[in-house]
Amino acid sequence: MPLPGTLARFNRLFTNRFTKPFANRLTGFAVLHHTGRHSGIGYETPLNAWRHEESIVVALTYGPDVDWLKNALAANSTMVMGGETIRVGRPVSLPADQARPILPKSVVRALDLLSVDSYVAFPIIGRPN
Repeated sequence: MPLPGTLARFNRLFTNRFTKPFANRLTGFAVLHHTGRHSGIGYETPLNAWRHEESIVVALTYGPDVDWLKNALAANSTMVMGGETIRVGRPVSLPADQARPILPKSVVRALDLLSVDSYVAFPIIGRPN
């Protein structure tokens, strides 16, 4: 069960603005740079993210019906993680039984408390030129 939309709106308006400047350098975080599929406006969205082999795994704490995911599905994006800019492809759904072993146990416990069961994997396609 995803977190409520009211919390998502609060985070978009307040929490994201606070975390965006340093989320790209903290373990377990990344900033997704994506373009609005209708507006063409560039956006930066802080996410909890974990690198695994040639992909970046993101837990969908607000469920799959979020604008940043729709934008990322519409076009390739970049992510800044650990201070490094990474080109990522369109995300693919990742079953919980495949995603959960990738994540730290403390994160899995927190996601269990929030009843998060949706994940995506962004394939890493390179570094920007």
